[in-house]
Amino acid sequence: MVSLSSPSSHPKKIVDAHHHFWDLSLNYHPWLCDTQPIAFRYGDYSAIRQNYLLDTYLLDSKNYVVQGSVYVETEWDPKDLRGEVLYVSKLMKSQALPSVAVMHVRLDDEDAEAQLEFQSAFDFVKSIRHKPTANARPGNNESGGMENTQWRRGFSALSRLGLRFDLQTPWWHMHEAHSLACDFPDTTIIINHSGLPADRTPTGLHNWKEAMRLVSECPNIFIKISGIGVPQQAWTVASNGWIVETLIELFGVHRCMFASNFPVDKVCASFDEIYGGFEQIVASFSDSEQDMLFRSNANRIYDMGLA
Repeated sequence: MVSLSSPSSHPKKIVDAHHHFWDLSLNYHPWLCDTQPIAFRYGDYSAIRQNYLLDTYLLDSKNYVVQGSVYVETEWDPKDLRGEVLYVSKLMKSQALPSVAVMHVRLDDEDAEAQLEFQSAFDFVKSIRHKPTANARPGNNESGGMENTQWRRGFSALSRLGLRFDLQTPWWHMHEAHSLACDFPDTTIIINHSGLPADRTPTGLHNWKEAMRLVSECPNIFIKISGIGVPQQAWTVASNGWIVETLIELFGVHRCMFASNFPVDKVCASFDEIYGGFEQIVASFSDSEQDMLFRSNANRIYDMGLA
């Protein structure tokens, strides 16, 4: 049986490229606090409708040395446009993690540029995430949010402000991501959660691969290998290895980052199962290549300034 955690005598150093913290006693998150649950790709998420803070994260990741991390916006109260960055600012002053943050701005708002300017004034804010409108399933030819003129106007301000963009959208909108990257070559785009390969049928995986092949042509697009759990199934190398290997083959080792997506992915796997799986999948890679995937790429791409 393959061990799913690093040996305790020599724990692996990582930089977690995507995780969340939230304190539901202080801050309102509609998707976590409202009685009516929302549609969620992992199914039942009741297990994460509770506070998730640094002490719990460190317990989850105890078999690894987390040298740095990227806090990613948590779908904060949409009526409070500035609350989340102020919350993260307090965290940064009182604890070792996170190292940097990805904040939320609705790029299609009329005052998007002013909101981006406010966020960029915090030196730990390295990127922005606003999930563009997407079709519920492949085969629908309606345009998604990345083709919206107002949305693109907001997007156009990112490079000037030194901000990256974290893109979470299903693979059937990757042709729009390709167009966006080509039209804004000076803006770094970081695809979240592997392009969401939820359909594990042979046809679904083939179409996902072709979509990811298209965006891999753009040198300003990078990818987080995370969020690849399957509801009601164990996270295994057998089920996820091909996806990880395919992304590294398409994008190259230098454009990929491993991430936990905790506590969201906690509903389908433990931290050790996810990172231990990553370790097993890339065990044949050189030490420097493994370090890029687990640590140094995230440090470089998000300009963390870690040693």
